[in-house]
Formats: sequence, structure tokens, C-alpha cells
Amino acid sequence: MSRPGPISAKPLSILLNDVFSDAYAKQGFAARELVTRWSEIAGERIAAYCEPLKMQWPRPVEGQPQEPATLVLRVEGPMALEIQHSSDVILERVNRFFGWHAVGRLTIRQAPLSRRNQPKPRRAPDPKAVAREAEDLKAVEDEDLRAALARLGASIKRN
Repeated sequence: MSRPGPISAKPLSILLNDVFSDAYAKQGFAARELVTRWSEIAGERIAAYCEPLKMQWPRPVEGQPQEPATLVLRVEGPMALEIQHSSDVILERVNRFFGWHAVGRLTIRQAPLSRRNQPKPRRAPDPKAVAREAEDLKAVEDEDLRAALARLGASIKRN
């Protein structure tokens, strides 16, 4: 009897690579890393309020060097002015990521962000669990410290 060969499971990202590449290419992105790694490229503070929407490349003129692209950013509400003032920093970081002067300008579109990674609000620990932890901490004289340690202990045991 012959044994079946090994099963080689491929990661979903490899299987869908062509699908995603086509979708990003339609928006002018040569590589999807600008979108997927935006918080690393722009920085957490900037990425919290904006995200890349598309890149607009000018038509090449024969005999002329390729002009840099325009990066279109989706910016949330009143932060558009702040992002506009930070445009030099954003351009520098994006071009550093690409390794060449790929982007020459930013265009801002005010719209809600897609918010893929919204952190869930943390709930407070159960008051009964905090009280049980505080019973074990009677040796701690400082009331505030004892309460903080009790909350920490209850939170750790909850997780």
C-alpha cells in the first residue's frame, strides 16, 4: 500500500496575492505594503487620523523623466489641517519607504476612515474580585497603592 504524499497547505495570503495585487494596482499602488504597513510608515500618531486612498501617477512624457506621483489620503474630519501641516513629514517617510522620490505631493480627501483595527474599550474589573484581592493585601499600608494593586490583581486573574 502506498502512503499519500505530504499535504502542503499554503497560506491564504499567498493564494489571494494576485487578487489583492490587482485591486491595489487599480488604485495606483505598485505595492500593497503602503496600505498594509501605513502605521509603520507614517507613524502611529499620523496613521490614527489618515490612510492612503490611492496614488495618482502622471502620464509619462516620451523623453522626459517620470514625474513623481500624488498620494491621495483619506483624512478624518478636522484633522485635515493638521495632516496638511505634516505633509512634508509624510512625504519624507513615504519616499524613504520606497527608497526613491516616488511621491511628490499629497492630496487630502475628508472622509471617515475604514478603521480596521479599532481597539476595544477595556472594561473595569469586577468589584467583588477587587475586594477579594484587597483582602490579601492588608499588609500594604498605603490605601491608594492597595487599591491599585487589587485592581491589577483582579485584571490579571480575569485575563
